[in-house]
Amino acid sequence: MSLIEITEVRKAFGDNEVLKGINLNIEPGEVIAIIGKSGSGKSTLLRCINGLETINAGSIAVAGAQLLPDELHLRALRLKVGMIFQQFNLFPHLTVGGNVMVSQTVVKKTAKDQAEAMARKMLDRVGLGHKFDAYPDELSGGQQQRVAIARALAMEPIALLCDEITSALDPELVQEVLAVVRELAAEGMTLVMVTHEMKFARDVCSRVVFMHQGRVHEIGPPEDVFSNPQTAELKQFLGML
Repeated sequence: MSLIEITEVRKAFGDNEVLKGINLNIEPGEVIAIIGKSGSGKSTLLRCINGLETINAGSIAVAGAQLLPDELHLRALRLKVGMIFQQFNLFPHLTVGGNVMVSQTVVKKTAKDQAEAMARKMLDRVGLGHKFDAYPDELSGGQQQRVAIARALAMEPIALLCDEITSALDPELVQEVLAVVRELAAEGMTLVMVTHEMKFARDVCSRVVFMHQGRVHEIGPPEDVFSNPQTAELKQFLGML
């Protein structure tokens, strides 16, 4: 059984159908890159997988459990599937440690000392153990994004969704964030990434999904998708990069 099963998923905003029947199965430990032009539905698909957007048709199952649009199911789902955004969304009034602890204590009702131990462990994992008592505005953008990754990991998700997590960063900070993701991939974490980092997609991802106008247009191993595009749309997209 696939870890994430997306079947005939459709999503519209008003008259604008953004996802037009998406089918995609993701196996445990796979690292999936989703590429495509702006407006092709990439971010919307991620938001549907973790229940931030409700789908209009089709189904999404995570670890065998059907995604149902009620609060109880959605909360359970968000515990299982972590999401990291373009903007770091850290609380400015909390320390780095506090930011990594807060969702554990509020959502999971984890005891404070356990939450702190987990926060320290995950901050170590992203190379920021020494910043536990710092505040977000004392950190670089790359460090803030690594804190956001630690916060997601502290919830012990079975999969992590990354929505263009490097596109708000200065170019020199991109690699430090991708290095963390690369390590997670090596450890076997299931990752679904909307990304513009084609070299990263080629080196690290198991499959690349090219989305075009709300559909999965091409899908395959990176070497096939990048070296041997089958459609004019993908050729054009790769040519523009």
